[in-house]
Amino acid sequence: MFPILETDRLLLREITLDDSESIFNCFSNDEVTRYYGQDTFENIEQAEKIVEFFLINFKEKRGIRWGIERKGTKGIIGTIGFNAWSPNHKRAEIGYEIHPEQWRNGYTLEALSKVVSYGFETMGLTRIGAVVFIENEASNKLLTKIGFKKEGVLRDYMYQNSIAHDTNVYSILKRDKAEVSFK
Repeated sequence: MFPILETDRLLLREITLDDSESIFNCFSNDEVTRYYGQDTFENIEQAEKIVEFFLINFKEKRGIRWGIERKGTKGIIGTIGFNAWSPNHKRAEIGYEIHPEQWRNGYTLEALSKVVSYGFETMGLTRIGAVVFIENEASNKLLTKIGFKKEGVLRDYMYQNSIAHDTNVYSILKRDKAEVSFK
């Protein structure tokens, strides 16, 4: 059964095909995808395929992706979750995106804090990693704000619009959590 998570302002829930239009609105926006390592969506079918990908990943225990929904408002404003989940090695990589209309409201911080806690406390992870374009200042700041530590740079690691980009690699360990404020 898919876990539903709640914060003060957000409901983190399973993404369904009914969310395809919201997914398309997010991933068809160049501001969202410019640091994503994925081409901007051009049609709704691409959104439907990524929803199916999220569902299969969860079923096969390779990842889990929540839709971010504001309480009292229908429709998701973004997604967050774990990719490259390795239960045997107790690690996963976190990824997220949110529609630009919702930027600078603290929603990503709120969702990220909840999902990181869930990863450590419920999924039994000991390490959560993140790979972020060096140019993505907002995401780099957000990760360090909640306690992720920069481990280094991966040169020419991700492509966006056929151009190779360097990325920062971060991690937070379960043992670090005691030092971190998730609020």
